[in-house]
Amino acid sequence: MVVRNLVLLMLCATVVAPIVLYTHRIGTFKSASSRNEYMEEVTAFTLNGDSRHLHVLPQESSTNLKEPVGMVYTENSTQELKLIEHKSARVLSATVEESQSGGENPITQVTDSAQKVDENGISKTLGSGQETKGGRERKPAESEKEPNVIWSERLLENVSRNVDASVEDHSGKFTLNRKHPEKQNEPMAQDARVRQLKDQLIRAKVYMSLAATKNNPHFIRELRLRIKEVQRVLGAATKDSELPRSSYDKLKAMEQTLTKGVQIYDDCSANVKKLRAMLHATEEQIRVHRKQTMFLTQLTAKTIPKGLHCLPLQLTSKFYALDSSQQQFPNQEKLEDPSLYHYALFSDNVLASAVVVNSTIRHAKDPEKHVFHIVTDRLNYAAMRMWFLENRPGKATVQVQNVEEFTWLNASYSPVLKQLGSPSMIDYYFRAHRANPDSNFKFRNPKYLSILNHLRFYLPEIFPKLNKVLFLDDDVVVQKDLTPLWSLNLRGNVIGVVETCGVSFHRFDRYLNFSHPLIAKNFSPRACGWAYGMNIFDLNEWRRQNITVIYHKWQELNHDRLLWKLGTLPPGLITYWKRTFPLDRSWHVLGLGYNPNVSQKEIERAAVIHYNGNMKPWLEIGIPKFRNYWAKYVDYDHIFLRECNINP
Repeated sequence: MVVRNLVLLMLCATVVAPIVLYTHRIGTFKSASSRNEYMEEVTAFTLNGDSRHLHVLPQESSTNLKEPVGMVYTENSTQELKLIEHKSARVLSATVEESQSGGENPITQVTDSAQKVDENGISKTLGSGQETKGGRERKPAESEKEPNVIWSERLLENVSRNVDASVEDHSGKFTLNRKHPEKQNEPMAQDARVRQLKDQLIRAKVYMSLAATKNNPHFIRELRLRIKEVQRVLGAATKDSELPRSSYDKLKAMEQTLTKGVQIYDDCSANVKKLRAMLHATEEQIRVHRKQTMFLTQLTAKTIPKGLHCLPLQLTSKFYALDSSQQQFPNQEKLEDPSLYHYALFSDNVLASAVVVNSTIRHAKDPEKHVFHIVTDRLNYAAMRMWFLENRPGKATVQVQNVEEFTWLNASYSPVLKQLGSPSMIDYYFRAHRANPDSNFKFRNPKYLSILNHLRFYLPEIFPKLNKVLFLDDDVVVQKDLTPLWSLNLRGNVIGVVETCGVSFHRFDRYLNFSHPLIAKNFSPRACGWAYGMNIFDLNEWRRQNITVIYHKWQELNHDRLLWKLGTLPPGLITYWKRTFPLDRSWHVLGLGYNPNVSQKEIERAAVIHYNGNMKPWLEIGIPKFRNYWAKYVDYDHIFLRECNINP
């Protein structure tokens, strides 16, 4: 019995006592000294004779802790700046893990289980005496720090909050790009690197032009090499996705070279002066190029393409090979029938006139009731007749006239004809060197010298037996049936128009000279303008109100071109002042010859689309996305078009 009791006592001493002692050691682990001793023992644990410290627990000696650096940025290198940004956060380990285990570290489990979390979610690390939240150390209270340390940390905190990156500017100094909180979540621009490369090229060119860098041939050679590399990489790219893979390497290489330039020459004021001079030179070049572009665009718009010059020659030669009986159009008895639908088209462009007629007939409900009166000049008269004899528009009636056959239209009757033949007008157009050239080239358009452009003011004389006529320009395309226009009641007005006052520059003051007392007295500068191209005329009201006399009166008053420049719209605005009937905008959509932003929905619902402007659809400078609306009415397989190499 005594022996059994002795054995039980020894078991208690050897088994229970170590458990109690180990539990007591954990309970006393809250003291800082005890924890440090325990950690030193664990980290000094040796395995197979290797006395190196274990690195699974990141450690930091209290003697290695340093005060925050009171420095914001430096000019030495970008790496130093990045080092400063991170010094406000203490590094817990100065070594690198040699390996990563797949499972969880047992020592970490022990130490983590020894942490206590208070009600606010702030964990207290055993023995550290510092509170952490989310695994980060609690910063000491400001009352425990020295004043210069407080200032440093506040400044660093402000920098880390507001600074996105430090970028070296043209003068070599570091500038801080502030963050915009509302833009932090936005995706990066698709051309960020492209713009950075372009900016590097500008900076490089500045250094190339500075005197200090020119004295360093080695740097100049290196800079030229970098410029060529960046230009080759950049090419015609507009997005980062279009750049080659080597773009980032070239960007870094260029940045290193530019950093050398900063060290060689860091005079900021000289750089600013050079950039300002480059800016002024660039602005002057832009102004000159804009003027040249305007002139060349006007020149291109007024030049006849080779194919359109070939076409009337081919047609004319074939027309004169016909017998006189074959040169006549059928249904001539319909030409003066006021119960039919009559169109007036004044043009010297055969192909454009064909598109107007074809598009109108294709959408007409009763093609046999439509009559087209085409007036052209002497040079294109035979070609125009031959085209419509060869390509008759179904059951519709066509008449082709020569403007020179209008014997009543002469200089003694028409003031505009007298002005067009005056020496001053010829000098205005054809004099090579002018003392005061007009800045607006469009007013020197040679089409204003053609009487065809002014025939719209003589409709009652041209069609004496008609009551209503629909006037069409040769740069329009008809997309709907236009017969409802003849049934419109114009309410005593002479002309039906689509107003264009939705655009600011289509007001009267854009076309008329309101500094002249005659204009200022009779018209309003803010009056709504309108457009030619598709207009319905009531010829009975025209005759009753004697519109032609009003037109002649104002043309005589403008003999010196002080009331308006040249053209037909300004005298039209004056002649039909308070005599216009507004039509719905869907009847006539403008701008396809100069405005690429005309909406497709607006085009598709329009009865007539108008290619007003210089970018006509038959020219190479025409707006591509609008060209098909016109081209689909051209038969490019026609023998004459193939012979003249006219292609879509």
